[in-house]
Amino acid sequence: MACFSFEVIKGCRNSRARRGRIHTPHGTAETPAFMPVGTQATVKTLTPKEVREIGAGIILANTYHLYLRPGMEVIREAGGLHLFMGWDGPILTDSGGFQIFSLQKLRDIREEGAFFKSHIDGSSHVFTPESVVDIQHTLGSDIMMPLDECLPYPSEQEYARSALERTHRWAARALEHHRNFPSSESQALFGIVQGGMFRELREESARTLVAMDFPGYSIGGLSVGESKEIMHEVLEWTVPLLPAEKPRYLMGVGTPEDFFECIRRGVDIFDCVLPTRIARNGTVMTSQGKLVLKNARYRMDFSPLDPGCSCFVCARFSRAYLRHLFIADEILGPRLATFHNLHFLENLMRNIRLSLEEDRFTEFEADFMKSYTREEIP
Repeated sequence: MACFSFEVIKGCRNSRARRGRIHTPHGTAETPAFMPVGTQATVKTLTPKEVREIGAGIILANTYHLYLRPGMEVIREAGGLHLFMGWDGPILTDSGGFQIFSLQKLRDIREEGAFFKSHIDGSSHVFTPESVVDIQHTLGSDIMMPLDECLPYPSEQEYARSALERTHRWAARALEHHRNFPSSESQALFGIVQGGMFRELREESARTLVAMDFPGYSIGGLSVGESKEIMHEVLEWTVPLLPAEKPRYLMGVGTPEDFFECIRRGVDIFDCVLPTRIARNGTVMTSQGKLVLKNARYRMDFSPLDPGCSCFVCARFSRAYLRHLFIADEILGPRLATFHNLHFLENLMRNIRLSLEEDRFTEFEADFMKSYTREEIP
């Protein structure tokens, strides 16, 4: 089985942005990359073929949700997650740490691991650093995350340090356990940099995890309610301390403006539920900004969602038709909106990669942001 590897193809002359490539046993993912989220072994409303047509090279699935349903016995018997869901490309799985954190009153964090009750049926479970690695080996994901302790925002520094130190101990346990598997060279376990919004802790976390020599690094604990300025500042502290020859994954970020800001600071991989979630509610992304399809002004608007978009939705259907689907509560509406939103982001990422290859990343960003607005299209 092929080993996991990462290569930097080209750097940017005036920032930390870079064009790269991740090699896995299930294929290659071009970076910078946006990963559509397939929480429960599906990118909601779309088939794997459609996800490929959109241009996605790698997707994300969720350890917590798949562990609870359908369960590891089912996925093991299916031959792993790739065969189970019919996706033959690379898959990254998160550790479930964020989902357990979100349970609040249904979980208890101890040194042994995370004790929690299922949000489905209230049954009791425990995730340890070792068991989370076991689960992800059963899933057969190409990139895995270790169990970490997520912080609420804001957090006191004393609590942030305690959680950080536990996360580091868990990371060491996970890495040691992972290295006992024959597939450890083909399935990459990333380290997760934590530390809240405290520079001292972020730098300590980066240095500690780099010393453990993970094949890649995730930056966790951001996009949790802090301002964009704080997120960018944390990246400025953190990214320069991570090895240039290894990939960097920023968890939970997925808007066009964030892509540019974070890629410029050296991030390679992103994921976020935002584009699929807002699509199911009738909001689409365009080169001018967000468009809320249910608004009455689109009732007689027979133009495409985005005149500059090359996806089949924009080629065949109008804003008026999409609005009708949502008003009539037809399932085709969320499907078409989801296809468009993911195509929009994957096409943007493709153009960002091209701009890096051609040494015009800064110029491309300026051109894109001239017409793009973060608010709803007026």
